[in-house]
Amino acid sequence: MNLDIAILWNTDDADETRIFMMKIRVPSVSSVFLSYVQNHKNMKALIVEDEPLVARDLKKLVSEADAGIEVLDTLSSVEESVEWLNSHAEPDLMFLDIQLSDGTSFDIFERTTVRCPVIFTTAYDDYAIRAFKVNSIDYLLKPVDKKELALALEKLKWATAKGQTDLREQVRTLIAQMANAKQTKHYKERFLVHQGKMNVVVSQHNIAGFQKDTLIYLITTDKQQLVTDFETMDELEELLDPAVFFRANRQVFLHVNAVESYRTDSYGKLLVKLKAPVNTVVDISREKAQAFKTWLGG
Repeated sequence: MNLDIAILWNTDDADETRIFMMKIRVPSVSSVFLSYVQNHKNMKALIVEDEPLVARDLKKLVSEADAGIEVLDTLSSVEESVEWLNSHAEPDLMFLDIQLSDGTSFDIFERTTVRCPVIFTTAYDDYAIRAFKVNSIDYLLKPVDKKELALALEKLKWATAKGQTDLREQVRTLIAQMANAKQTKHYKERFLVHQGKMNVVVSQHNIAGFQKDTLIYLITTDKQQLVTDFETMDELEELLDPAVFFRANRQVFLHVNAVESYRTDSYGKLLVKLKAPVNTVVDISREKAQAFKTWLGG
């Protein structure tokens, strides 16, 4: 469309003002945006999650984040998912739990073609999983945060407006990158902390965990709370061996040797008791419960 723009400015003569008229052409609303509006008034999504309560919660969150998204079905296994995709029109979006009852959701890509955007949901806060935030692939850490879900949905809606592609090669590349990263990654085994006016080195074997409470504290096996210089838990996570430390929630990391026992409450949440003299009880959400059990069992 064309716009007429008038530019006014004063000349050297204070009493004289000149007007300069110009006509410019402004591009119309992009076809990408129009495609987005036309095609995503009612997005159709598929949820693949093997824990019924988690699937129910995710479905509710999706509805709250975007009322225009219709969840077509919730599936619980690789086999079910492949059969569904081969017998139905492809959805606009898929939510895939990584660990399923009969394999991983990566197996789905090996057995059928997936062109729609994918949001992986995982209880494993592994640094390598962050590679998923590329192109038409994203991930959400369980328990899923509503704001993070809304951001992921906006990103992937625009991705679909630009055209669909087969994600199989992207997923294969990411799996290879993750495997390579895990083989070459070196984790921190000693941590420099503050004890009064002294700087002290603490070996990983003497750590019960880390806790964030304004500052991030290292908790020793003899129950000392020592101040670290880490600014965020994500920064710390990059340095911790995931086979040794588990992120119980957004504020706490646990050392595998510090866990004494755990029990499940009536809501499916885990209550994890740490060994004496720490004796702290740490909550783990039901979404992360299975991941914790798998980690603890080695």
